Amino acid sequence: MLLMVRITVELPGDMEPAKLAEIGEAETARAIELIQAGSMRKIWRVVGARSNFSIWEADSLEDFHANIASLPMHPWMTVEVTPIIEHPATQAYESRVGPFPTI
Repeated sequence: MLLMVRITVELPGDMEPAKLAEIGEAETARAIELIQAGSMRKIWRVVGARSNFSIWEADSLEDFHANIASLPMHPWMTVEVTPIIEHPATQAYESRVGPFPTI
């Protein structure tokens, strides 16, 4: 199943810079693992905010939940999840033109 996810992170204002850098590095390392595993398919930053949109793939909601909860910043995240399916225009494009352009 494909999921469109918006994550907003609200870290404590008094978090020490060294701790923030440590959590940020751990978050990046875990994200890379999830990307390599095929769980996180694409991610975009929301300009001007500590927020992102991403596309995830999971066999089940339980698998997705385990993956999202494994992110080091999870305790400070608000996560909005929307299941998505392919749009008929994609199928029509691919049958008439060929592979759908990627971003």
